Amino acid sequence: MKPIYKTDPWLAPYQGAIEARHQRILDMKRHIAGDGTLKDAVNNHLYYGLHRSDDGSWVLREWAPNASRIYLIGEFNNWKRTEPYALKPIGGGNWELYLPEMFLRHGQLYKFWIEWPGGGGERLPSYVTRVVQDPVTKVFSAQVWDPGKPYVWKHPHAGKRVHPMIYECHIGMSSEQEKVASFEEFRRDVLPRVKRLGYDTIQIMALQEHPYYGSFGYQVSNFFALSSRFGTPEEFKRLVDDAHGKGIAVVMDIVHSHSVDNEAEGLSNFDGTDHLYFYSGPQGRHPAWGSRCFDYGKDETKYFLLSNVKYWMEEYHLDGFRFDGVTSMLYWDHGLGKDFGDYSLYFNEGVDENAVTYLALANMLVREINPNAFTIAEDVSGMAGLAAPFEAGGVGFDFRMSMGVADHWIKWIKERSDEQWSVGEIWWELTNKRADEKTISYAECHDQALVGDKTLIFRLMDKEMYFSMRTDSGNLIVDRGVALHKMIRLVTAATSGDGYLNFMGNEFGHPEWIDFPREGNGWSFSHARRMWSLSESEVLRYRYLRQFDEEMVHLIRSERILFSKPELLVADEEKKILIFRRRNCIFALNFSPSGSFADYGFAAPAGEWETVLDTDEARFDGFCRIVSGEHHLTLPERSPNGDQRYGDTLKLYLPARTALVLKKI
Repeated sequence: MKPIYKTDPWLAPYQGAIEARHQRILDMKRHIAGDGTLKDAVNNHLYYGLHRSDDGSWVLREWAPNASRIYLIGEFNNWKRTEPYALKPIGGGNWELYLPEMFLRHGQLYKFWIEWPGGGGERLPSYVTRVVQDPVTKVFSAQVWDPGKPYVWKHPHAGKRVHPMIYECHIGMSSEQEKVASFEEFRRDVLPRVKRLGYDTIQIMALQEHPYYGSFGYQVSNFFALSSRFGTPEEFKRLVDDAHGKGIAVVMDIVHSHSVDNEAEGLSNFDGTDHLYFYSGPQGRHPAWGSRCFDYGKDETKYFLLSNVKYWMEEYHLDGFRFDGVTSMLYWDHGLGKDFGDYSLYFNEGVDENAVTYLALANMLVREINPNAFTIAEDVSGMAGLAAPFEAGGVGFDFRMSMGVADHWIKWIKERSDEQWSVGEIWWELTNKRADEKTISYAECHDQALVGDKTLIFRLMDKEMYFSMRTDSGNLIVDRGVALHKMIRLVTAATSGDGYLNFMGNEFGHPEWIDFPREGNGWSFSHARRMWSLSESEVLRYRYLRQFDEEMVHLIRSERILFSKPELLVADEEKKILIFRRRNCIFALNFSPSGSFADYGFAAPAGEWETVLDTDEARFDGFCRIVSGEHHLTLPERSPNGDQRYGDTLKLYLPARTALVLKKI
């Protein structure tokens, strides 16, 4: 395998830095695992926390080197600090407590009381796997979780995802009712939708416990605890198992980029020090997020986070991770205020090489546990090599999020009239990807739907969505919005590098924004839900968008569209026509708001082509300007339009704001 500085000449000046980074990662792997594997070496979650011993008794361990006393308090001792429940120091900053089986029961609540020189306070164990919130006091406590018989898995993993079609989702807001939805409701009501739509992967947000629901799960307090607001561990396992039975992979949105600043619920000031798992001083606090920043150079932090990766994969049979906030991890300044237009920014003193090393080790660990599992990096900096194989000098992510695509759609819709759109620019921005890395493209994800921003459909229609989404509305703004929504999603998916992502509900143009319950909105759930019924109604236009998305996803998968690179055939700026080929299909899009073109000819491979998808069909809320399933034969003549590598010409009728997909017979 060629190193990345051989495949990309722009990286040649940084060969030394790339090789030094590679060696640093190898040295750290050897430091942790010796000559063995990481998966055998990182098992902190099996040592720390609350566990059953072989004889049925309980053992509880914690790492708190600055602590002078640690007591286990809970419902079993009336929350009092008593000697039978005092942990004993056993060296290396570790504390331990053995208790007879009868001392603890399933469902009981507990905490630590930790004392340190000059202070003390209640804390939740750092490796706790079950945390619940009192519905009245809103206080979080650890909970003994020992329900009896272990869950029996029925289905194997979903298998390798070379080109994942991802349905991004949030369990709590997946119900139409104004409430926090459960794992069981999602399994029953949403999984069948995902299956029907054709997506082969679900990426679930907010699984790690977080004190503030409105944080979307990105302010994590308890890294090993499945959020109890959605249900029990067994119910989540059933969800994962059911997804696997439907051939759907399950990816977790994992947060290792920072930790919530809360002390009573989280790791901050856990034993009276600010640097237990974090950098000390200002470097340990995120200036934009108000959270704590991990010290990835500290062995105990690496063991904590790597064990966390292993725990989630083995305990819940997950198929991979999307690592959140990777940019913030990679740079000492968290990438704030940078445009990253210079390769040198990826290999200078501004990079936290400790974080780079940790991420590379995490990727190695994932594949050691399950060779078919995959990882995705959420990075806006474009760090070269981040999603390149480790053997080539990369960090080892399988994919990176192609985050600029969604930003450009916002820019084009917001800042330019339809007549000012450049099909050449659209093509460039949608296909400009590193050759040595795989990417996941999306027109919009949950970020674009958050309060203060706008979804694509809302940007296209704005207030007209409230009044003119009936099938008999005849509203020109809505007509434009429906047409462009389909075209934008099709061209984004069809030009995506190696995978495609959609946030739940966006496939049918879910209206408005996402706003979790908070003081500013009167703790309302009205915008923290998904109104699925809109896409089922016979009198509303949403169902047409859902039907189109379903057809699009199934076509991309059945024709294995993403298994080859897109090939540009036409970028006609005057007529706003973009035509490209991918595998056995041609995608022809006319972005013109008013120009329809008969017999538009372009150079194409000789043969017979069948129309297999048409955004203008009636079942997709179009105007039926094209004969459904029409066949076209190329002509043995050269075309004045597009690339001349093909000697034959294909002629099509391309109505305004319409996209066609043709398959070679």
